[in-house]
Amino acid sequence: MRKLLKKEMKLAASPLSYIFIAFGLMTFLPGYPILIGSFFVCLGLFQSFQYMREANDITYTALLPVAKSDIVKAKYAFSIMIELCYLILTSIPVLIRMTILSEVPVYTNNALMNANFVYLGFVFLILGLFNLIFIGGFFKTAYKFAKSFVTFIVAAFLVVVIGETLFHIPALSALNAFGFTHISLQIGVLITGIIFFILLTAVSLHRSIKDFEKIDL
Repeated sequence: MRKLLKKEMKLAASPLSYIFIAFGLMTFLPGYPILIGSFFVCLGLFQSFQYMREANDITYTALLPVAKSDIVKAKYAFSIMIELCYLILTSIPVLIRMTILSEVPVYTNNALMNANFVYLGFVFLILGLFNLIFIGGFFKTAYKFAKSFVTFIVAAFLVVVIGETLFHIPALSALNAFGFTHISLQIGVLITGIIFFILLTAVSLHRSIKDFEKIDL
């Protein structure tokens, strides 16, 4: 499994998958819908799957003495690794904005989503949806992915719209808290996002293994 993951990282991955991790720093941008950054890291992973398909990587890997289930697990492991790198990077500006920059006017006067733990919870949700919709959709055929990526785009931007809208409702304004205000609510949303990420990814992985076993390569 470790060797398959190394193959994914060195041979099957598009450079864009690594480059787009840097979009986690978009969290520093004021007056910008910062959730969009999580879409770009998914776009980078999409490029890896496209590169992999054009290079006929699935067939090549299937010829190796490895189980078909391990091929799927390696693809998920690589994707999750990239996603976690993005989450770690985007967490840095979040913590800086929640502490050192918590009272800077350019952020406090921002009408869009604030960088806090609620934001991170929504990022986890978007990445979980990517794993469920796109990666799970890819392994239904191990070749076609356009429809599943378009479906993911719709779902992701719906989450962005919801995230940018909820805190404008007076009763839910605490979702856009600055610093560590309403910290219990912030942590609750973050934990919920993490749970969704784990569940969606686990369901997608289990389904993808079953689907891929049925494919005659």
